Amino acid sequence: MSVVTDLKDSRGLLVNLTLREVRGKYKRTLLGQGWSLLNPIATLLIFTLVFGFVLRVPVPVGDPSGLQVFALYLACGLLPWAFFSNAITSGMGALIANANLLRKVFFWRPTLVFATVFAWVTTFGIELGVLVAALLIFGAMPLPWLPVVVLAVVLLTAFALGIALILSVANVYFRDTQHFVNIGMQLWFYATPIVYPYSLIQDQAARMRAGGNNFPLETLYRLNPLERFVSVFRAALYNNAFPYWGDLLFCVVVAVASLTFGMWVFNRSQHRLVEEL
Repeated sequence: MSVVTDLKDSRGLLVNLTLREVRGKYKRTLLGQGWSLLNPIATLLIFTLVFGFVLRVPVPVGDPSGLQVFALYLACGLLPWAFFSNAITSGMGALIANANLLRKVFFWRPTLVFATVFAWVTTFGIELGVLVAALLIFGAMPLPWLPVVVLAVVLLTAFALGIALILSVANVYFRDTQHFVNIGMQLWFYATPIVYPYSLIQDQAARMRAGGNNFPLETLYRLNPLERFVSVFRAALYNNAFPYWGDLLFCVVVAVASLTFGMWVFNRSQHRLVEEL
């Protein structure tokens, strides 16, 4: 409740900082905010070419949508991941990037991290709007499931905020944090079923069990929060079905736990931030 109160008291500053982040992200570029669409489109095309045509990753059929387009299947997982990755890496550097502001003015310190993450939420919303339009063109019907998508965005934002708050503090005290995180995010990306379907993991686990290896591959794999978030987004957007309740509940738990623990760590550590900066 104290976080809600602090956010309410800082809402003016939060809005201004968020707008500053949105406007300054592509400042003095020819295309401006157009890059917020061109960047994910370029990434999507590259992954589609490599994994869809060269490596020929199997494309699941949407149930009950009947959709079978690798680029759209990929986008339903890639866009949430891109938002999460950008929110984490940008939020992690928010305190250092605003060191001069922290030294001169007293305000609720987490506002900087919140504003950075919320700026990426704006970009994510635009990308999802374009994705929904593309899905409609190819015959899917994600419109009835948009409330589920909005809920998933809120939960993913809370999850990213909690991690960004922890890493922003860690990055002030240990500047090597950002480099370790960059490596970890690459590993996390390929440990999440974004460019390949989860069925490949199930097949591998079945082969291991057939060979007498009882290693709990699927159980460990499902502990990955991003795997659950991607499943929720794909269920609503690509399959046009309500997500598995266990996935949605898992997302709620990790989002609340992440934000709660992130705020606790930040509040415990923020008294020396200005000195370290």
